[in-house]
Amino acid sequence: MQELVGRCQECGKEVFCLDGFLNGVSENGRLICFECSEQNDRSAEPQPGI
Repeated sequence: MQELVGRCQECGKEVFCLDGFLNGVSENGRLICFECSEQNDRSAEPQPGI
């Protein structure tokens, strides 16, 4: 079963609940798709040589 939960607060993509599992993340009360969450995680990593 697929149910629309809302839209990503970063990019506006629709986020669904698929068979009881959220197809995204909830960070600080904000709904974010997996793609934006991964980009945020990568940008938070320290860069070598900096």
